Amino acid sequence: MMDGYTSQENKRFNRIKIEMKYIKYIIISGLLMYCNTSWSQQESIFTQYFQNMNIVNPAYAGVDNETVITSGIRSQWTGIAEAPETQTLAISTYLGKNVGLGISMVRDKTFIEKQTFLGLDFSYKLALSNGMDLYFGIKAGGNFYDVNTTGLETYSLQADPSLFGISNFNPNIGTGLLLKTKNWYLSLSVPRLLNTERSRNEDGIATVATDRPHFYATFGYDFKLNETGSILMKPSTFFRYVDGAPISMDFNNMLSFNDKFSIGGTFRTDNSYAAIASITFKKKFTFGFAYETSSRRELARAQNTNEILFRVKF
Repeated sequence: MMDGYTSQENKRFNRIKIEMKYIKYIIISGLLMYCNTSWSQQESIFTQYFQNMNIVNPAYAGVDNETVITSGIRSQWTGIAEAPETQTLAISTYLGKNVGLGISMVRDKTFIEKQTFLGLDFSYKLALSNGMDLYFGIKAGGNFYDVNTTGLETYSLQADPSLFGISNFNPNIGTGLLLKTKNWYLSLSVPRLLNTERSRNEDGIATVATDRPHFYATFGYDFKLNETGSILMKPSTFFRYVDGAPISMDFNNMLSFNDKFSIGGTFRTDNSYAAIASITFKKKFTFGFAYETSSRRELARAQNTNEILFRVKF
């Protein structure tokens, strides 16, 4: 007996507590599903996109007749446990006869959700005039998707039979174009053309989200700030569009000194800002870092985003 209550009243209070816990669990689960549905329409966002364009455009495979390896990691909203984290790896090389080949990987992890997209990139270069090239690209691959529910806490001694893990593979194909000169470039791409479901209505598991095609457009220009061209200003714009989500644009500007050190910043239309710096050793090894923050109050509380990039050119 507690504080003068009868055993029957105590049982009633315990039952109410259990019911309230289940209600709380249902509300939290609903919010998680809503957030997943809302944000899943956007593929991974990168601040240093201009250093890692193979991820969104297969036409960059073997561009400028070079072999390039690029890897990066983006830790988003560092003030939140299990916040989104993205890892990337892209390898591309020139095979000769205007053909380029590459492999790209994007691995996302958010709370109990993990997915890894692997793509094989093929490009073909067509020389239009002196100093101007048009690249055609095709990306073929697929997405490995996994939800591990074993880490979820429930309010019952018995496992919830509705919480099943999800694991599937969705093949996909994409395409891209790149028009490039010595001083400027224009990139258009759709890296994943097919609609894919992350989870299916199978054996009682409801569909959570559908990934739709994302459209990307990028334009950049290099301006010489001195006669020798050792100091360059490199403005660029990165445009993202997917049906059902707001249009997103990055406005970026970098200052490059002797192709060894670059510093600049980015403004994104969702009220995000980033400071970017990179350093290049022996014209082969590039290390880049971006520090991103937001003026939106709800995201500012989540603290900031860090992005690290490493690039090797052969």
